[in-house]
Amino acid sequence: MNTIVTSREAILAESRKLVMEKGIDSVSMRSVAAACNVAVGSIYNYFPSKADLISAAVEDVWKDIFHMSGESMKFEHFTDCLAWLYERIQKGCEQYPGFFTLHSVSFAAEDKSSGRRMMEKYFAHIRQNLLHVLAADPLVREDAFDDQLSAGQFVDMIFTLLTSLLLQNQKCCEPLLVVAARCIYEYNIESSEGGFYED
Repeated sequence: MNTIVTSREAILAESRKLVMEKGIDSVSMRSVAAACNVAVGSIYNYFPSKADLISAAVEDVWKDIFHMSGESMKFEHFTDCLAWLYERIQKGCEQYPGFFTLHSVSFAAEDKSSGRRMMEKYFAHIRQNLLHVLAADPLVREDAFDDQLSAGQFVDMIFTLLTSLLLQNQKCCEPLLVVAARCIYEYNIESSEGGFYED
């Protein structure tokens, strides 16, 4: 048995495999040590507690979900970004079955605080990116936001709806895209079918 793990990345890679094959609940100091073929103490050299290990593992899975395409994505329109985000998380959940639901709604009692802090940190990063795309979208109406509804509040509500659809395992987010578009884009009243300006 090895007594020294070559890197933190090696531990996280094995943790990710465990999540993929057995779910987030399978990640523990002992299971990861066994997967890495090292003593449990070697894992503690990198992660002082199980909470730290699980938080890092969950964050690593999220990073894999958003980078598995190998592409650097840039979006001109908010709804395009929203559709891509939904698709990426869906595909990620196919690769990591049950991950989104499990890690979003439950952690072991001793890991709950750390896990939720990590989750909120990563979700805040996603919301910030959505806000950035929204601010740069040339199709957003000038009067879309005011004192009653700010851009930040809009993004928070849209993100809440998005996560709700994912937790319900909905395959399509088209209704969400329609709601978002109707809130921020000009309605094309000259179109016989109705619709929104998309270019």
